Amino acid sequence: MQSSSAPASAPMSRRQTLEALSGLLLVLFVAMLSATVVSTALPQIIGALKGSQSQYTWVVTATLLVSTASTPIWGKLADLYDKKLLLEIGIVIFTVASLVSGFAQNTGQLIAARAVQGLGLGALQILVQIVMASMISPRDRGRYYGYLGAVMAVATVGGPLLGGLIVDASWLGWRWCFFIGVPFAVVAFGLLHKTLHLPTVRRGGVKIDYWGALLIAAGVSLLLLWITFVGESFAWVSWESFTMAGAGVVLLAAAVWVEARVAEPVVPLDIIARRNTALSIVASLAVGMAMFGGAVFLGQYFQIGRGYSPTEAGLLTIPMMVGVLGSSTIIGRLTTKTARVKPYIVFGTVVLTAGFAALSVIDHATPLPYVAFGMLLVGIGVGASMQNLVLVVQNSVPLKEVGAASGAVTFFRSLGGTIGVSVLGAVLANHVATNITRGLERLGIQGGGAGGDLDIAALPAPVREIVRAAYGDATGHIFLISAGIAVVGIVAALALKPVVLRDALDLPADTAPEAATAPETAPETVPAPRPADDPKEAGVTPSGR
Repeated sequence: MQSSSAPASAPMSRRQTLEALSGLLLVLFVAMLSATVVSTALPQIIGALKGSQSQYTWVVTATLLVSTASTPIWGKLADLYDKKLLLEIGIVIFTVASLVSGFAQNTGQLIAARAVQGLGLGALQILVQIVMASMISPRDRGRYYGYLGAVMAVATVGGPLLGGLIVDASWLGWRWCFFIGVPFAVVAFGLLHKTLHLPTVRRGGVKIDYWGALLIAAGVSLLLLWITFVGESFAWVSWESFTMAGAGVVLLAAAVWVEARVAEPVVPLDIIARRNTALSIVASLAVGMAMFGGAVFLGQYFQIGRGYSPTEAGLLTIPMMVGVLGSSTIIGRLTTKTARVKPYIVFGTVVLTAGFAALSVIDHATPLPYVAFGMLLVGIGVGASMQNLVLVVQNSVPLKEVGAASGAVTFFRSLGGTIGVSVLGAVLANHVATNITRGLERLGIQGGGAGGDLDIAALPAPVREIVRAAYGDATGHIFLISAGIAVVGIVAALALKPVVLRDALDLPADTAPEAATAPETAPETVPAPRPADDPKEAGVTPSGR
C-alpha cells in the first residue's frame, strides 16, 4: 500500500536539476577517486605508520570489501526510504571517514577508517545513479549517464596519478590523499541539500530484510577475502581455500533461500532473473575487469616494466581516459537522440575486446604509441558500454524497483572487477617469477625466482633489466585472458533484447517490466513531469527535504 504524505513543494527547475547533477557528479568523482588515490602513496603511508606487509594489503582491501558488500543493500534501502536522506547520510559517512583516515596514527586506525569509508563509497556509487533515475527519464538519462560513466572511469584511472603528485609534493604529504576530497564533498552536500527535490512515495508497512542483508554481506566478504589472499597467503588447493570459499558459497546459498521468501528482499531474485538484467550483469563483468584491471596492471607495467615514475605512469594512462571521456559523452548523446541502446553496447564490447587483444602482445620494449592505441580502444569500449548496461536494466523496471536493479548490476560489476584483478594478479605473479628465474639462470644465478618484493632500483644493472623485462613481458598474458573474457561480454550484448528507452520516469501501472524491451515500438508511457508541470498531475509529491 502506498500513500503520498510528503509536504508539497515546487518541482525542480532546469537550473536546479543541473545544479543537482553537478553536485551528484562531484561527490561521485571524489568517492571513486578515494578508492585508487592511495595506490601510489601506500609505500610512504605504511612506512610512516610503521606498518607491515599484511597491513599494506588491508588498507586497500578494507575499503573494497565493505563497498562491494554494501552496494546492493544501499540500493534496496533507496527503494524503501527517502533517497535524498540516504545520499546525505552516505556523504557524511564518507567525509568523516576520510578525515579520520587522514589523522590516523597507526595502521589499525587507518584500516578501520578505510572500512567505514568503504561504506560511504558503496552508498555514493549506487545512490548517485538511483537519484539520477528518479530525476530524469531513461531516454534523457542516456546523455547524462555518459557524463557519469566518464566521471567514474576518469576517477578510477586518474587516482594513481593524483596520488603520485600528492606524495611527490613536499608541502602536501600522504595525509592529503585523504584530506583532498573533504572540501569537495562538503560543497556537494550543500549543493544537493539546497537544489535536490525528489518526487517521493511514502510506503506503509515496510519490513527490512535484515537476515538477507547480513547473509549477503557475510558471504560476499568471505569470498572477496579468499580471492584477495589466495595464491599469496595460501595455495588455491588448500584447507584455507576450501574453508573460505565453501563457507562463502553456503552463506550466499542461504541468502538466496531467504531472498526467495521475504516480502522485501535486498536483491529481488525476479529482477536479476529477467533476461536483460542477467545478460547486463554478465556483460558488466567484462567492463568491470577493464575499468579496474586497466588501472592496476597498466600502472604497474609502466612503473616496473618500463621504469617510469608514479606520476609519469599516471600521465601515460591518459589515452585510456581520453577514450572513456570521448566515447561516453558521444554515445550518451546518441543514446538520447535515438532512444536505442543495444547497438552501442555491442559496439563497446567489441572495441573493448579489440583493445585487450592489442594489449595482449605488449612486452617491455613495445613502442609507447602502440600501447597508447590499445589503451584508447579499451577506454572507448568502457565508455560506450559501462553505464548503458545499467540504463538497460533501469529502463526495464518500474521506478519503485530501480534501486534494487541498479544495485544488482553495480554490485556484480564491482565483484567481477575484484575477482578479475585478483585472478589476473595471480597469473601475472606466476609469469613474473618464471621469467625472472629463467633470466637469472642465464646469468648463472640459481634459485632467484621470487622477484615480487625486490627493490628494483637497488639491484645491479643486469639483474634490474631482467626483472623489468619479466614484468613487461608478463603483462601481455593477462590482457590475453581479459580479451577472452571480454568475448563473453560480446555474446551477452548480442543476446540482449533490443531496448527502446521510455520518455516517462515510471512504467504505467498496467505495463509488465518486459514490455519496456519491445524491439520496434516504444511502449505507451505517461510523460515524465517537467519543471513547468503542475506537481499534482504527476501522481507523486516532491520531497520538501
